[in-house]
Amino acid sequence: MSHAAVTDKRPSTLRGAHLPKWFAWATAAASLAVAAGIGLAAGLHSKIQWGLIASILFVLGTYLISTKVEGKRQAKDRVATSVVWVAFLLAVVPLVSLVWTTVSRGVKVLDGYFLTHSMGVVADDEVGGGIYHAILGTAEQVGLATLIGAPIGVLTAIYLVEYGRGKLAKSVTFFVDVMTGIPSIVAGLFILSLMLMFDMQPFGFAGSLALAILMMPVVVRSTEEMLKLVPNELREASLALGVPKWRTIIKVVVPTSVGGITTGIMLAVARIAGETAPVLLLVFGGNFINSNPFEGPQQSLPLYIFQQYGAGSTAGYDRAWAASLVLIAIVMILNLAARGIARWKAPKAGR
Repeated sequence: MSHAAVTDKRPSTLRGAHLPKWFAWATAAASLAVAAGIGLAAGLHSKIQWGLIASILFVLGTYLISTKVEGKRQAKDRVATSVVWVAFLLAVVPLVSLVWTTVSRGVKVLDGYFLTHSMGVVADDEVGGGIYHAILGTAEQVGLATLIGAPIGVLTAIYLVEYGRGKLAKSVTFFVDVMTGIPSIVAGLFILSLMLMFDMQPFGFAGSLALAILMMPVVVRSTEEMLKLVPNELREASLALGVPKWRTIIKVVVPTSVGGITTGIMLAVARIAGETAPVLLLVFGGNFINSNPFEGPQQSLPLYIFQQYGAGSTAGYDRAWAASLVLIAIVMILNLAARGIARWKAPKAGR
């Protein structure tokens, strides 16, 4: 027999033992079974505790079995993958539970009448009423806040990226960072202090001013990152043709990043749409329709949810969950719109 034939029959030493593809699923099932047994034996009634025990057992089991069969190097890789999956599930499970609870409890009173009528003369412990006045108030307050906060945020970001140099730019960046972390109640107190100075009564536009303060740093940060992604070659090419810098920004830089800028604005809108504290301080809410945000108390969805749930009645709970479902739907629509605009305005391949 030739030497080549002997060499071909030798087993490959470059490939060691490998666990089957179903190993992860089997380990997960076994971890769940063992965790359930431990939970029942220890008297743990919370499924969350069972899940945490199963997660720990899954990671440990993956490491021990993989180390025994495949070696420590492959075991570390499997453990890293397992930790990522466990973290993903730990993040998704509460979200799914929240959405399921909101949908299952919110659909009880959610219908056309609920969306097109206000509370009117309906007491908090009585059945009936709707959220039309709250939807109208939220739309006007958030819309006015966007008209104020979005332009200021975008222009500030353009200054920081295109013109910002020296101490002034550093100061602006510092204050933007500070504003990003301030609680919403602080913005409400700031506007409230101005209202007390001028002896003004609660009205919808005051809430819009507080929401605009919360919105601006988010818009600045997102727009700033989008502008930094624009290649400098585009700016240099425009300037080389003799185009002024301000016109280069308007015609080249901003259109190139408009998709990302719009996405940031929409996400900021979704963020302020659920704020309750500033509206509670400045707008006060109400049971009747007020379409004028510049005069008189005005309702909003977050404040409506807070007040109905605080009423402590079954009818109030049902209305609060239904309003929560509407608010989640509005935020989801805004996020989907932001993604659609970003994809629509994204640079096309080959251009």
